[in-house]
Amino acid sequence: SILMGWFTGLLGIGAFYLVARRATVGVPGRVQGFIELIVEFVDDTVKGVFPGDRKFMAPLALTIFVWVFMMNLMDLLPIDWIATVTGASGLQYWKAVPTTDLNTTLAMSLTIFLLTIFFSFKAKGAGGFVHELFTAPFGGNPLLWIPNLLLNIIEYLSKPVSLAMRLFGNMYAGELIFMLLGLLGTLAAVSSGGIMAGAAAGVLYWAWAVFHILIILLQAFIFMVLSCVYIAMAHEHH
Repeated sequence: SILMGWFTGLLGIGAFYLVARRATVGVPGRVQGFIELIVEFVDDTVKGVFPGDRKFMAPLALTIFVWVFMMNLMDLLPIDWIATVTGASGLQYWKAVPTTDLNTTLAMSLTIFLLTIFFSFKAKGAGGFVHELFTAPFGGNPLLWIPNLLLNIIEYLSKPVSLAMRLFGNMYAGELIFMLLGLLGTLAAVSSGGIMAGAAAGVLYWAWAVFHILIILLQAFIFMVLSCVYIAMAHEHH
């Protein structure tokens, strides 16, 4: 998962770097226009959820979107091809899709959690952050300090957990469906009169692959937006 994460990240950075080096101020080519479209789309999205200075948030959101998309995109590679190559190399348990590994998604969500805590301290100060833990959302009555603290702890901890589980669950389920469709096609093809059934399973496999492209994009977008929303919420005062 770590090696594939580095590989997909460098692949995304390399693509943007090459396009940026060849960028022109005139009429952009198709690739440059596509990259500019992604950058503007991410910047407009961040502008909608984060009204403050976007010098940090916009690059962060772009990095999250591109990196998660690239990791998700590995799910479209045929599983048997990867298993054949990695198995021959002695890597029987190779993870081709990093986002189907909970360790990857949880590590990314914990990074967002730490950024949320950092910006909370930056926006409110240590005293303001602690004061908010004990007084929001029910008020500053001493009898409500413990309920407020417990509720805030649950809220803070639920954000990285839900963020990690959402991406992991959707991508892992998609990979399982690919495996089941591939297994169905194999069993149908070797069964009696299973040529047509095998062909039908192959059509379903490729239909799911086309639909899965939308899931890949959507999950990258959701992870990016929720990360920006959580960090934006850290700047709010109660």
